[in-house]
Amino acid sequence: MNIKKALYIGIISVFLLTASNSQAAQASSSDNRYFIKSTSQLWAKSFNARRHFDGGFTADLSDFQLKLAKMFGLEVEPVRKLTILLEPAQLSGPSRTPKPSKGPTSQIPWGVRMIYDDSALTKTSGGENIKVAILDTGIDKAHPDLKNRVSSCKDFSSASSPLIDGKCDDRNGHGTHVAGIIAADGGLGKGIYGMAPQTSVLAYKVCGNNGSCYADDIAAGLRDAADSGAQVINLSLGSDAEIPFIADAVSYAVGKGVIVVAAAGNDGPYQDSIDFPASLVKAISVGAIDSSVAIPDWSARGNNSLSVPYLKESRDMEFAAPGVSVESTWPGGGYSVLSGTSMSAPHISGFIAKMWQVESEDPAAATRDLLHRFSQDIGITGDDDASGWGVPIL
Repeated sequence: MNIKKALYIGIISVFLLTASNSQAAQASSSDNRYFIKSTSQLWAKSFNARRHFDGGFTADLSDFQLKLAKMFGLEVEPVRKLTILLEPAQLSGPSRTPKPSKGPTSQIPWGVRMIYDDSALTKTSGGENIKVAILDTGIDKAHPDLKNRVSSCKDFSSASSPLIDGKCDDRNGHGTHVAGIIAADGGLGKGIYGMAPQTSVLAYKVCGNNGSCYADDIAAGLRDAADSGAQVINLSLGSDAEIPFIADAVSYAVGKGVIVVAAAGNDGPYQDSIDFPASLVKAISVGAIDSSVAIPDWSARGNNSLSVPYLKESRDMEFAAPGVSVESTWPGGGYSVLSGTSMSAPHISGFIAKMWQVESEDPAAATRDLLHRFSQDIGITGDDDASGWGVPIL
């Protein structure tokens, strides 16, 4: 860089540093987060960088900052967003905010009972010493059925700071619902039970209150969860497009012995409608079933019929699990019913926590193999687009 250009940048940087906080806050509310393809520490500091990645950094840019970046020839692209994966009918209108009840209809939800294969089940067990990271809209850590389960709480979604430790407030409800499916422990004895009620939950708020989630925040949460010792990471969120930030972070987590479980999406019944990151080979993809073990039309489909049977390849479905009219925990100490592959994924995450093969040389690989061996075929015979190996049953 020549001296004249460096001087220009230096002068502009002084101005940017005095205004960056207010500009970033304004930009964040306008969906103006960008990936700036520059490794310059000067630009990163000037634009108040939020996350650093190979080849650049992300930041919330005002219109002025965006014009400035382009004026200096910086390559800039918008950061993609993902969304929580509820049944399409529940993403708009009055059903978007269900009316919670004070007590559960049943202490053992139908999905948990199905996977446990025990009609007389009164209490679940398992998950001791296992950490499950839930990257979602946050978790109500004061809920009676979850307050003894949440061991850490981090907010990666705040516009004011890239990380707020100890905070994971859930003003949406989705994350609290997902957490209950995995780890609800019955509270004072009258609450609901999840798949593995002795699980330690690492709560990551990576999505806003509207259920929208920036890719860079998710990627940062994935890496933090892997570094914090999580054995399982649940992603009940997705996108139609593959996002390198997240693909790299999933690979990082899997490389550290983590199983990443992702909701397949709700864009069915069309072949190859599976969402990212469930479409990744390294992630476990989960579609939905109802209480009659039927696949709802809206549950996404994979590409299994075009790939090698019983081998997880790109854009394949791996399992199906309960995802229709699932009752679970809700913010404020209540309970609600939701549908979507968002509810299916945590059933598998809870199964993994319960059955984690801790004595194996490779616990993640051994546990994933166990899921395959415990799966019962449903629908079309064999490894199919809608349910993959089938439904894992204990």
